[in-house]
Amino acid sequence: MSIQSSNHMGNSPKVSVIMNCLNCEKYLHEAIDSVYSQTYKDWEIIFWDNNSIDKSAEIAKGYDEKLRYFKGNETVPLGMARNLAIKHARGEYIAFLDCDDIWLPQKLQKQIPLFENNHKIGLVYSNTIFFNQQTGKEWSLYKKGNKLKGMVFRELLSHYIFSMETVIISRECLNNQTEWFDERFNMIEEAELFLRIAYKNEVDYVDEPLSKWRIHSENWSLTRHNELLPLEVEQMIKKFCELFDDFGERFKDEIFTLKVRNEYCYGLLEWEKGKKSYFRNHIRPYLWKYKKYLIPYMLSYIFPYSFYYYLCVKTNRVTH
Repeated sequence: MSIQSSNHMGNSPKVSVIMNCLNCEKYLHEAIDSVYSQTYKDWEIIFWDNNSIDKSAEIAKGYDEKLRYFKGNETVPLGMARNLAIKHARGEYIAFLDCDDIWLPQKLQKQIPLFENNHKIGLVYSNTIFFNQQTGKEWSLYKKGNKLKGMVFRELLSHYIFSMETVIISRECLNNQTEWFDERFNMIEEAELFLRIAYKNEVDYVDEPLSKWRIHSENWSLTRHNELLPLEVEQMIKKFCELFDDFGERFKDEIFTLKVRNEYCYGLLEWEKGKKSYFRNHIRPYLWKYKKYLIPYMLSYIFPYSFYYYLCVKTNRVTH
């Protein structure tokens, strides 16, 4: 992708908020209103309508000029849609908000000063609240005292923890990349970009929830997750080996962890098809080191995959 934008610096806002929308009318007012409720006011919304056919356009166009509306001629993959939106961003910092999530009022006010106090920082994230609208349950993503900040590429590679709606990135760091979002990816497009930024730049963190991530049926598809994720992770590892010197040797332990997680995902697909022994074959060689897989391993002797899926949803766990 050619990295170009319509970034005119005259009277530019400090922050560009990227909102990508595809038929999001159900929660859209709530998401946009959460940006307008920010105590920090120097922002614009770049609203990219990915060819919606519901009332999303009508809702977005009902706001003032701080929301800049753009619409594609066709529906494109999310990574490409994010890139198309960023081309119109004028801000020094780029933030992201999906149309079913919410920002808390002080998000920008608490994150932007971290960039301005340390120009080595390329990305700032925060804690977030996951909430299930059907059950009313809420919980924080990270425990209080999370200290993952600084030069943390190695830790993130094997244990990626960012939630998209919490992240703000430096436009300068973004433009220093060989590409923005890799448009080949549908599941890890954000993780792959943020890892590239973290490879050469410091990361900082606000240790309190500044957003809310909504759980609903449309974004809780474990099957699709398990099918696409391992394939894209393999592509990402190959890409990083080509991009960074001696990557395979320097990060061999982290790569091994990713490969084990891929085996787990492939195994879950077999379990879902009723092939319990195939699932166990995928993860058995790694149980000695990765004890967290012991529980699903033992459950697979007794229960169908549907029970494990139900258990993951009820206990607010992601299957990997």
